[in-house]
Amino acid sequence: MAPTSLLISLASCLLFLSVSPALASNSEGEALCSFKSRLSDPNNVLQSWDQSLVNPCTWFHVTCDSQNRVIRLDLGNSNITGALGPELGRLQHLQYLELYRNNFMGKIPEELGNLKSLVSMDLYENQLEGEIPKSLSKLKSLRFMRMNNNKLTGSIPRELVTLSNLKVLDFSNNDLCGTIPVDGPFSTFPPESFENNKRLNGPELLGLASYDFGC
Repeated sequence: MAPTSLLISLASCLLFLSVSPALASNSEGEALCSFKSRLSDPNNVLQSWDQSLVNPCTWFHVTCDSQNRVIRLDLGNSNITGALGPELGRLQHLQYLELYRNNFMGKIPEELGNLKSLVSMDLYENQLEGEIPKSLSKLKSLRFMRMNNNKLTGSIPRELVTLSNLKVLDFSNNDLCGTIPVDGPFSTFPPESFENNKRLNGPELLGLASYDFGC
């Protein structure tokens, strides 16, 4: 994002919080406003995320429950560029994080592990890099985790085998290494969930090789 655009976006956030005392106390509104300030949005998908509106429940691409708590963020296929920030971890009631098919870059924040109500995390087809955070093992309600077609590296965290509700996982088309877990829900995922990771060595042979063998 150009420096001028970034300053305008940050100023908008500050104005947003100063003119609306009700939203100033709404940590979810603050978190989303902070997230917006990181992004380049050439198609003005986030245009409704405006300081003059009452709370984030009136914004497009944001869904709230009956108690005005943010439960969905739907920004898939929106031509957005930028980084995922730790402020997303403050959306305590979020159930669906849909950020697929954009140009999100940088690392996946460890703070996403704080989203303990999350059911679906769709980050596929972006430019994300770095390792998959071990903190995601705290997402005990998670059923769908799709991170395929990024630039992720490192081994698959063994802590993820504790996600007993996980039904769909896709780590394909990254640069992961080591071996594939075989415990917990990983015993049910097809080989296609891990394909096209050239340094991934196949299913873990328990007791015979370290899980990060080849990393």
